[in-house]
Amino acid sequence: MLAQSGQRQYKTWFVDSGRWRHYRPRPDDIVIATYQKCGTTWMQRIVGMLVFQTSEPMPIMQMSPWIDRRQSAAVDALIEAQTHRRFLKSHLPLDGLPFYDDVKYIHVARDGRDACLSYHQHCLGYTAQALERLNSVGMEDESIGRVYPEVPREPREFFHRWVTRGEVDGHEDGSPGLSFFQFEKSWWEARNRPNVLFVHYNDLKSDLSSEMRRIADFLEIAVEPSLWPKLVAAAEFESMRRDADALMPNVEVTFKEGGRTFFHKGVNDRWRGAVNEDDLAIYEAKAAAAFSPQFARWLAQGRIPAGDPQSAASSAPHAAI
Repeated sequence: MLAQSGQRQYKTWFVDSGRWRHYRPRPDDIVIATYQKCGTTWMQRIVGMLVFQTSEPMPIMQMSPWIDRRQSAAVDALIEAQTHRRFLKSHLPLDGLPFYDDVKYIHVARDGRDACLSYHQHCLGYTAQALERLNSVGMEDESIGRVYPEVPREPREFFHRWVTRGEVDGHEDGSPGLSFFQFEKSWWEARNRPNVLFVHYNDLKSDLSSEMRRIADFLEIAVEPSLWPKLVAAAEFESMRRDADALMPNVEVTFKEGGRTFFHKGVNDRWRGAVNEDDLAIYEAKAAAAFSPQFARWLAQGRIPAGDPQSAASSAPHAAI
């Protein structure tokens, strides 16, 4: 049942929220919704292993399509043709996509400063062909009307632009994407819904097995105990980097070194000492204005604060696995 239609349209060089108008939900669908570089592919890999009950690498972009991606003309047919339990990707705020009561949503979040620095490395890895496509998208869409912004090589410059310049109406930051603050605020407002699960990047790094059990419980997927260690081992960052060619085939068209660029480091705190203190102060002021203290703490460090409905989910008994 549709609980809420998409409330506003988002168009950037990467996303077009209008692509959701073709989506026909199935009752057991899963939507993985994240800001860029917050653990999207990691979560797709985890959910895929739970759905298929195997640690064998599979092509993530084919198995878990990105609906709102600008340059994905065949995505509707691909999604409709899937016969397995579907797990779909979105890089939209909650107000940019339809919300259904019988679809499960997993929101993965990360400290915005870490996401920004990881995104910087991501952008520097684009091939000339990928940049040409982005430029074409911008010039062909009247709502954008400009080429893709040139990416500064220095992290300090990239962070300054990201925290001070917006690319869509009403967003004052996030360049060359959407506002991190607006994005996270929209999902936090849905945290009490029973079909929404919050997962933090730091918690995946510090206690992967426990977080995967939370995800399995939320999706109501049981896993044989003998299989569990294999799934956890396959979800480790180094395992995903090792399996990059199988997980992300043909990604060399977009990234200079293919999957090794896409799975770069997976580390936090690269922003420390790398960005301007004045810009960090701007970030902190925006976080304080947009988020409650509770939410700001969780975004910065992980572990859902005690007393929040989501904290009950993190300590609930696990399904039989």
